[in-house]
Amino acid sequence: MSLNWIRTFATVVLLSLFLSIGTRSATATDFSQPDPQSWPQLFQWADTCNVYVLRDGDAALLINVGDGSVLTRLADIGVTKVEWAVFTDHHRENCQGAERLNRHVTKVAAPSAERELFETPTEFRKWYPKLGDRYSVYGASYVRPPRLAVAVDHVLDPDMEFSWRGHKLRCMTTPGHAPGGMTYLLNIDDQTLAFTGGIIHDGAKMTNWFDTEWDYGFGKGIDILTESVASLLKQKPDVLFPSQGPVIDDAQKQLRQYGSKLTRFRERYVRGYPVFDKTVTKRDPISKPTKVPLLNQVTPHLYKLNHTMQGRNFSIIISDNGHGLVLDCGLFPEQQLEEIVVGMREHLGLKQIDAVWVSHMHGDHFLLGKVLKQKYGAEAWTLDRIVDRCEHPRRYDYAALINTYGDGFDGMKIDRPIREGDVVEWEGYQIHVDWMPGQTEFGCCLWLELDGQKIAFTGDNLFGSPSDISQDGHECVVARNSGIFEEGYLYAGEYLQKLQPDLIMGGHSYVMPEPRAFIGRYTKWARDIITVYRDLLPDPDYKYSFDPYWVSAYPYRVDFGESAEQTIHVTVRNFRSTLQKHNIKLVLPNGVTASPADLVGTVPSETRRTFPVKLTADTAVLAAGLHIAPFDITLDGQHSGQMFDFLLQASESKKQ
Repeated sequence: MSLNWIRTFATVVLLSLFLSIGTRSATATDFSQPDPQSWPQLFQWADTCNVYVLRDGDAALLINVGDGSVLTRLADIGVTKVEWAVFTDHHRENCQGAERLNRHVTKVAAPSAERELFETPTEFRKWYPKLGDRYSVYGASYVRPPRLAVAVDHVLDPDMEFSWRGHKLRCMTTPGHAPGGMTYLLNIDDQTLAFTGGIIHDGAKMTNWFDTEWDYGFGKGIDILTESVASLLKQKPDVLFPSQGPVIDDAQKQLRQYGSKLTRFRERYVRGYPVFDKTVTKRDPISKPTKVPLLNQVTPHLYKLNHTMQGRNFSIIISDNGHGLVLDCGLFPEQQLEEIVVGMREHLGLKQIDAVWVSHMHGDHFLLGKVLKQKYGAEAWTLDRIVDRCEHPRRYDYAALINTYGDGFDGMKIDRPIREGDVVEWEGYQIHVDWMPGQTEFGCCLWLELDGQKIAFTGDNLFGSPSDISQDGHECVVARNSGIFEEGYLYAGEYLQKLQPDLIMGGHSYVMPEPRAFIGRYTKWARDIITVYRDLLPDPDYKYSFDPYWVSAYPYRVDFGESAEQTIHVTVRNFRSTLQKHNIKLVLPNGVTASPADLVGTVPSETRRTFPVKLTADTAVLAAGLHIAPFDITLDGQHSGQMFDFLLQASESKKQ
């Protein structure tokens, strides 16, 4: 082999290596420059987010800090000190590295609307959550603040100008991905650069779904995000620098596409029935008044609340022997329940209430369950996979659990857990209980042949008027209900198509006769919305960007006031069709150790695995009060950061 050949080969290898470094996206071990010719002072580092470094001599300003690894490599680009860390929003993957900043040197600036999320993060995690908690979907928080407080030296208000060494960042409020998120506009020569945080991802996509889900399916977050995108478009930015994904060079084109996409998305997302329409015939076209105050008759043995009680939950089957089976019960006063029971005894032959059946995990469907048990001797029945959510709701971080309704109702004992597919013999009827998710994973369908009809009680999965062909009947889309579509609304639609009920009894006083075509429209919507979300979200499997629970802890709340040793079970989901590898670090407060400290393993395709972790607290070291314990997630080699969390309490909890 000649020396010249070796030299030529080496030159080719080195040239290829140089070109690959110059063109590839930033990784956790390299800086890149979005455009070294036009903006030689601007660098990009990628770890849990994109960190943008604005350099001036040996000093730098950072826009977001990611996991902080950028701080160990700034010398590579000649930086010896970070004078400012400027945050676009509070999300942990953007700011978890703030713990590594030298606060004697580095000052922190953040949006004024998010200051409290940085400085008092535990205010936004509740030991005793309530429906109306700030930044929550019926008690389940949608903000993801840092685990430790980050002192903010300078708050950034909308329309202000933040100056650093001759560089001027114009502060533009762009909420939607975060409640007080900001975009920073920087003019260099004749170009406008926009550091946009999480409001857009390359491809005119949403960074993730769960950070924009701000209410119970009414689209508040979507509406505000759409307004922010429109406002940013008016600024005519040339390049967008998002917190996740590639730099967006065709900024105005993608913003226009994204705004249109969000508008079309909202039309498919909002409920498939007129939720605020109080027209009687669209809610219940067939029931008739009875002599019992507040009660109507649907069939000879089936009764429900009348039209003055729309939105409340109560139905009852009364057998020929005078035994009653209540189907959901809540959202009206105990005094009215007593009035109804007295009336049924007097006019309908009711002798005793045997049981109350709970259709799904939401508290408004059994708020009066305790009264029925204690005062009227009823048992509580439900599907076995719903039981623990009813009995121990604070072990979970879902929306609208019974404990969030107040009044000290912290769970209800279920007397009869029923397995999926079981048939319960009751008063000569065969009562079928099947798992039927939809609005929530934790729901079921009770159905039976009654008065010559197959009647299905479906909880809150679908509502509306089957006779109105414009309605497809789907209820709200809420990820914090554990509502993945394939195992939720789509499953429910296909289940009901097979069941073919003659009459559907929905929650909240809905009666839906002749539902076959209605079920077809509902199922079609479920298939369509999956396609819509796939187009909206960046991950090849949309569920990772949709589901806020694909890494989760049970219990969600761990009280070391009960014991210094606790065991949690960490569940990791794999939505993919291939094996998934993970490395999940439990980021714990001083004084708490975990065994194992890191969860390193695999999850087979399209399954979930649960891993026990023993937590031990040194109560002499662990500070009293509430602690946020994030999961720092690396999935298939990609470091996502502290996406999700659970809570620790160091002493006897105090209500907040």
